[in-house]
Amino acid sequence: MSPNPGPRAAAVRPAAVVNEDIRALWHDARVGLTDDQRAVYERLLAEWAAAVRADVVPAA
Repeated sequence: MSPNPGPRAAAVRPAAVVNEDIRALWHDARVGLTDDQRAVYERLLAEWAAAVRADVVPAA
């Protein structure tokens, strides 16, 4: 197994960082998201899920 992670693994931001970006979009929960913000939110959710998966350590 290679000691260096692949380029995809290096591109994944930590889930906590992505979560901060998600929270910033929802700075006021009483206000809905615009269509553009909704697209960003969906992209961030996918990125957050990838970050969570990257943090999972496979069982031995």
